[in-house]
Amino acid sequence: MPRSPLALAALASVAVPGLDVYDVLRSPHSDSDFDVVIVKDATGKRWVVRAPKRATAGAALEAEKGLLIALARAKDAGLVDFDVPQPTGAAPLTEGGRAVVYTEVPGAPLVLASLQPGPGLTAALGKTIAQIHELPTSLVEDQGLAAYSAESYRERRLAELDAGVQTGKVPPRLADRWERQLENVSWWRFETTVVHGDMGEHQFMVSDGHVSGVVDWMDARVADPADDLAWLVASAPSDVLDTITEAYTAARREVRDPHLLDRARLASEMALLRWLMYGVRTENSDVVSDGVGMLLDLEALLFDDDED
Repeated sequence: MPRSPLALAALASVAVPGLDVYDVLRSPHSDSDFDVVIVKDATGKRWVVRAPKRATAGAALEAEKGLLIALARAKDAGLVDFDVPQPTGAAPLTEGGRAVVYTEVPGAPLVLASLQPGPGLTAALGKTIAQIHELPTSLVEDQGLAAYSAESYRERRLAELDAGVQTGKVPPRLADRWERQLENVSWWRFETTVVHGDMGEHQFMVSDGHVSGVVDWMDARVADPADDLAWLVASAPSDVLDTITEAYTAARREVRDPHLLDRARLASEMALLRWLMYGVRTENSDVVSDGVGMLLDLEALLFDDDED
């Protein structure tokens, strides 16, 4: 059962001594794993409170804390231009685990539909993603987070596909398409990087035409940089995507990866498979039905248009 905003505000007062709660608002970042609220103190400063709904989410929350501190140091060192939330306190939950309070990153969530090709915010987005991928992999590895080689990541994707096929719910033409792409070893010769792992509009905060912050780092790992471009390949207009990838490439070191966008497109397609498998694992029939429907729609889109 979701915790009330007032209950989370009370936890914030425990986690941050002296925090005088003036107002509390439910955050759009609440989801199946976390209850999230925004707390305003008497001075108008805003704080984010996140409380896990299950033990696995709580473990991810704890792992993220060290990474956020390391990312703040990376900004101080000039490696990135953006802010990240900073944990300022924690309060125990009666059912186990802890709620964590963070400083709020300035800005408003990115609206992809508002982006235009050319210099400005669109190019800044590409530069920001490149800065993340240029971070030392030790920054993630030192926090005990997952780290893959290109080959081990390809094998992980193949295992995901095999598990999906075994359910009997993946359209065979989609499964064959993905298997061919996963077996095409020329696609999988790349240098793994730090990746955010859960990029989308709501993870980028923007202010005055630049990216002011990046939030939600719990899926960070060392893996395929294409994963962080998957949402753009799936949703951005082609001219906007061109601007982003040009700015991204210019900000990366001399790393040739001719199949970056191919793998990003594959990752965006296989995200539907992961949604289906989430429903299977949690025995949620609504999610399973939703996942099956989206896979059928994707199959129709790809093969009816001869984009196999």
